[in-house]
Formats: sequence, C-alpha cells, structure tokens
Amino acid sequence: MLVHSRKAKWATWVLFFVLFLPLFALPLLVILMASFAEHWSGAFPSGFTGEHYASATRGESLQALTTSLVTAVAASLLALAVGTWAALAAASLKRGGKRFVDALFVLPVAVPSVVVGLAVLVAFSKPPMILNGTRWIVILAHALLVTAFAHQSVSAAIARLDPAYEQAAASLGARPSYVLWKVRLPLLLPSLNAAAGLCFALSMGELSATMMLYPPDWMPLPVRIYAATDRGSTFTGAAVAVVLMAATLLVLLAVSRIRTRASYR
Repeated sequence: MLVHSRKAKWATWVLFFVLFLPLFALPLLVILMASFAEHWSGAFPSGFTGEHYASATRGESLQALTTSLVTAVAASLLALAVGTWAALAAASLKRGGKRFVDALFVLPVAVPSVVVGLAVLVAFSKPPMILNGTRWIVILAHALLVTAFAHQSVSAAIARLDPAYEQAAASLGARPSYVLWKVRLPLLLPSLNAAAGLCFALSMGELSATMMLYPPDWMPLPVRIYAATDRGSTFTGAAVAVVLMAATLLVLLAVSRIRTRASYR
C-alpha cells in the first residue's frame, strides 16, 4: 500500500470494495446465480438447479468448448510466433522504423473487431487462398486480433533486457543464432508466457469477428452463449458462460505457474 496512516488505509480498502463489488464482482455473481436458477422473478432466483450445467457440459456445448480451446491455443501460438519475430526484428531498427512496426501491429485492435472479421472474410473468400467456410479463417482472425498484444508485450520486455548478457556471449565467440536461442529467448521466457496467457484469454472471449466467420461445424463457445441467450435460454447461457470462465481461468493458472518457474531460472 502507498498510504501509511491507519485512516487512509481503511479509506483505501473501503473505496476498493465500493468500486470492485459493483463493477466486477457483482456482475460475475449474478451470472453464477443465474446459472443455477430455475426462475428469476424478483431480486433473487426463486429456485436452484444443476440441470443447466448438464446441458452446458455435454453435446454441442462441450464441442463448442473444445472448439474454443483449440482456436485459442492455435491463435495464441501463431500470434506469439509472429509478434515475437516482429519485436526481435524491430529492435534493431531506428525509432521511425519501430514506430511503423508498432503502428502496423496495433492497427487490427484500433478498429472494431467486426471490421477485422469483414476484412478477413473478403480477403480469403477468393483465390489464391480460400479459407471461407473452414476453421482456419476463424483461427486467422483471432490471431490477427491478439498479435498486437503479443508484439507489445515482447517489445517492452526486449527494451528492458540488459545487453551485457548478449555482449558477453558474443565476446566468447557465440554465433547470433546461438545468442538468440540460448540467451535472448530464455531471458524473454516470462514475458512470452505472459503474452501467451493474454492472447489465450482474449481469443476465448472473442465474439464480434467470430460471428461473421465461423462455419457450422466450428462454433466457439461465445457464439454458443449468444445463441442460447438469443433463443431465450438465459440460464443455460449463464451456465455455459461460467464454464467458459472456468476453462479460461484454469489455463491462465497453468500459464501463471509456468511463468513463475521461468522467472526463477
């Protein structure tokens, strides 16, 4: 805490809970309650059931969860590879070149994601590369939307690297490729793990661009949630949303453990 007096600490905690509860915790609590509700006619549900989770963890919902996980992992790996490569390449450029590369990668997130979805749909619906109607167009769109975050995270980590390690390796006769794989990338590993977790979480929740691109046999879980609530199955949609949050949190916790171990190497 940056405050030292007892009254100031209490005021800070009160302000935190006043802001945190209604803005973050309360909406999630409402979703959790709705996922167990039979009816909701007042301020609280009038009955509780676990049937919504039965439909949220089997059949089309389970397939949609698998689709989201595969899409998020593939898009995150692609975004991490491209973003890291671009960040490493841009590190040797002058300030003007770095700004151009940064602007190029930020562009997909500077416009609404539905615009990115439309651009991908138009670009890959004609020869020489037709991806429309396949799972690959969804993965590509997700990768485009999250690559900016991977690039920015790795770029910031590269700027903080101590050049003494690379200079010491080079002075001992190490080739540039050896310095990259044995010195630079291991030092960047915690930031790479953090970027991968962020990309994964963003891909798991992506809806706008996905709605324009997904084929019938490749429906991610956010689309499934939207379809359930659009049909009036609000409580089932809430249960599916809880499953989505739980799956995302579990993967992020696993990535966090990897990042913690990497930071002590």
